[in-house]
Amino acid sequence: MTPDDAETFKVLSGVTTATLTTVLLKKGLRNVWIRGAFPITPSAGGQRIVGRAFTLRFVPAREDLATPESWSSPKSTRAAIEQMPEGCIAVVDANGARDAGFWGDILCARMARRGVAALVSDGVVRDLAGVVSTGLAVWAGGTAAPPSVAGLTFVDWQQPIGCGGVAVFPDDVIVADQDGAVLIPASLVGEIAGLAAEQERLEGWIMEQVQQGAALPGLYPPNADNKARYEASRQTQE
Repeated sequence: MTPDDAETFKVLSGVTTATLTTVLLKKGLRNVWIRGAFPITPSAGGQRIVGRAFTLRFVPAREDLATPESWSSPKSTRAAIEQMPEGCIAVVDANGARDAGFWGDILCARMARRGVAALVSDGVVRDLAGVVSTGLAVWAGGTAAPPSVAGLTFVDWQQPIGCGGVAVFPDDVIVADQDGAVLIPASLVGEIAGLAAEQERLEGWIMEQVQQGAALPGLYPPNADNKARYEASRQTQE
């Protein structure tokens, strides 16, 4: 992680995915929330995680390729894990499959040992108790007992993928919390972090006004008068 990443990620760790989707929408990006990826481990549900995307791609199973022997191939999930940098978020295009666990406990354990921050996918995991025991934060669509090769063929890593209907490129930034996982395009990360932090400050002020009994029209979103009141309150705090 670069010094710039560290500072930006610190800002993003204080911003909800709900706020991020609103800020990204204002920038014209509507399709950023990864469908089917929900926190399924305690470590995922209890914190917000930010990291660069390390992408992995499956396609539907083809019987001559999707075999247990493929797990020993140089182009395998096992090999991909060894390329994952510390602090990354592994984003797996599993085709939204619900009848084959694309990942299991041993793979998660190795990722945790390598310092991978999280696993995000539109598919399902297997060996859930073991996955939870590794401490790796996982966002996925649920669980299934069959192995990946029962329904999926692993193709490659660090390619553009489609995960939960969202286009994810290597090194895009992922922010994941209790509401799911949101993508920020790599080229917009710094700008979005600044806008999102300001949106959080504004909404914090609005919440204070609501708790004091203020009505919502003209407050949320704020009209000119309330914007002026907000700016005055910021200057007082500074």
